[in-house]
Amino acid sequence: MNARAKPVPSEIWFLTARAHRFDYKDSLLCRLERALARYPFGEAAAEGEVVPIKIHFGSRGAVQTIRPAYVAAVVEAVVRRGAHPFVTDTVRMLGHEYLAVANRNGYNQSSLRCPVLLADGIFGNDSVEVDAGPPVGVQSIASAIHDAPSMVVLSHLKGHIQAGFGGAIKHLAMGGVSSHPRQGSWEKCRGKAHFLVGNLPVWAGAPPCTLCGTCERHCPMGAISIEDKTVRVTDSCWRCGRCISACPSAALSTPKDEDLFHRALAAQARAVAGTFAPGKIVYVNFLLEMQPECDCMDMCDVPMVQNVGVLISHDPVAIDAASLDLAADAPLLPGSRADRLIAEGYKGRDPFGAVHLKDSWRQVRYAAELGLGTLGYTLKPFPAKEKQR
Repeated sequence: MNARAKPVPSEIWFLTARAHRFDYKDSLLCRLERALARYPFGEAAAEGEVVPIKIHFGSRGAVQTIRPAYVAAVVEAVVRRGAHPFVTDTVRMLGHEYLAVANRNGYNQSSLRCPVLLADGIFGNDSVEVDAGPPVGVQSIASAIHDAPSMVVLSHLKGHIQAGFGGAIKHLAMGGVSSHPRQGSWEKCRGKAHFLVGNLPVWAGAPPCTLCGTCERHCPMGAISIEDKTVRVTDSCWRCGRCISACPSAALSTPKDEDLFHRALAAQARAVAGTFAPGKIVYVNFLLEMQPECDCMDMCDVPMVQNVGVLISHDPVAIDAASLDLAADAPLLPGSRADRLIAEGYKGRDPFGAVHLKDSWRQVRYAAELGLGTLGYTLKPFPAKEKQR
């Protein structure tokens, strides 16, 4: 009998956000430090390696990102292993502006005790082309990620207007790919996933555009202008989709294929992870201050789900599956975007997707199909008994 063997569940370490005693040893920060000292990194962050610690710097008004003290704890853990860490993200606005945002949000060498760099360079065009396969084809991986021997990926769980939620998979897919590659067009950068169906943003007739200029102000490339009561977009557009999210009249859109977008996320995530040998990436998901919007936005809403804790794993699929399960089990918070779900008595397994009317699980399932990881996992509370899911 040649039945396919059932995948072995991946082990995920879980640290609850709850603290029960007035003691630093019971704080989440101290427990994270202890967990990182004991977690089996294996071949990742080996002695002598230069290791990127991938985070999201946030935006000018998006300050509910991973707190610098937690990032510093990961830096210290990597240093203890004899490796040389640097904290990094890829360009999401003009590079010099993004580094200023990072500094303002607390990500700097003084607070983290290691260099803070842009993985694709100050202009966002330092990258290496990799074939990601269908449906995106060639993608440009940020060079400081592509060339690194191992990596630690810190992901803040939150909602996302197109993906439903953002965790480790989306972080790899969007955060590891250059926004503006030196060679080639936008079709080889992270914007490709947003625009697989349409080319440029479309100003639809209904609802009508009010010419308020919000899209023009939010464009990181200055590609949008309003002239003679007409909105114009130049070819310098990165296809990031920020203008669509920012439009207060919902007059701006692009033709979408949700299923294709999630397949693109999975393909891009595999392409980034595929530049590392097996076992060379450690993923840490922070289920804290889980707001409904991406940290790319110039604002942050109040959290919609109660704080849960921190997860650590070598498997990006399993850690995202566990994150969605734990977020679904957590209480929804009144006075937030979850109010509609609370009123409806929501009992589903995807609160972020329910808010955005998306299926967040698609990217997770497609990533599993591509062999990026397994949907099954064993949750191992630190320190406590294991729990199978």
